[in-house]
Amino acid sequence: MQFCDECSSMMHTEGDTWVCRSCENEDPRDSQAEAAMTTQDGQRDDGAPAVADATQGSGETMEEPCPAEDCDSDQAYYEMMPKPGGSYEVRLFTCVECGNKWRDS
Repeated sequence: MQFCDECSSMMHTEGDTWVCRSCENEDPRDSQAEAAMTTQDGQRDDGAPAVADATQGSGETMEEPCPAEDCDSDQAYYEMMPKPGGSYEVRLFTCVECGNKWRDS
């Protein structure tokens, strides 16, 4: 993938030239640099990311009222998950009665 030096937009190939469709800047193609680029075929697929499910694992419950309108339960399974970026954790709940899922706000 090549980005335009003038406007930072992604460039496209047209023959022996990289062309920016935003500002029409052109750069010659470099076959050695292009051979070093990682293609989608060369990327690793680690599968789908893990999805948190507070009903799995330890099965610990705590007193936490379910926010669902038609549920009177005050018990929920919980799990602590790291927040993306790793700055802190978030608590995920699953109602013991109805299975409703929510997070600590």
